[in-house]
Amino acid sequence: MGIGPVRLNHAVLFVADLARSERFYTEVFSMDVVLREPRANVAFLRLPRSVHDHDLGLMGVGRSAPPRRHGGIGLYHLAWQVDTIDELQHLRKVLAKAGAYTGESSHSGTTKSIYGSDPDGNEFEVMWMLPRDQWSAYATTVPVERLDLAAEVSRWSGIRTAGEIR
Repeated sequence: MGIGPVRLNHAVLFVADLARSERFYTEVFSMDVVLREPRANVAFLRLPRSVHDHDLGLMGVGRSAPPRRHGGIGLYHLAWQVDTIDELQHLRKVLAKAGAYTGESSHSGTTKSIYGSDPDGNEFEVMWMLPRDQWSAYATTVPVERLDLAAEVSRWSGIRTAGEIR
């Protein structure tokens, strides 16, 4: 029998340049730095509406560290959830302005997603989850389709889902 965690509490990334990564996550995700430990070259950040002591840890390993290899063994991406489709649309603009936007998709009846990459090539997804009662047949499948974000915003604008019990 497995241990049964309830959710992922935080993630920690190795980064080449701690200050550069800290700047990226504070500017793009509006995270706050809650703790810096200069002796260990570490910073801990929290999302603005988080209930956690921190959501992301950044561990600076230096610019001479080998770059992350796309498709190599290890973490593929982190997924950040937003409360409304409107926030997803806004964040797509923020990511594009930061040069961090890499794509988008619709997982049909469950989520709408955009994708990006931080300065070290760590990939992430930002997703909005449809209301649970709308999942229907898609609750156990994950088809990937083209996202028409304007149409989705028109349909779902103002609907909050991050607080729903899953």
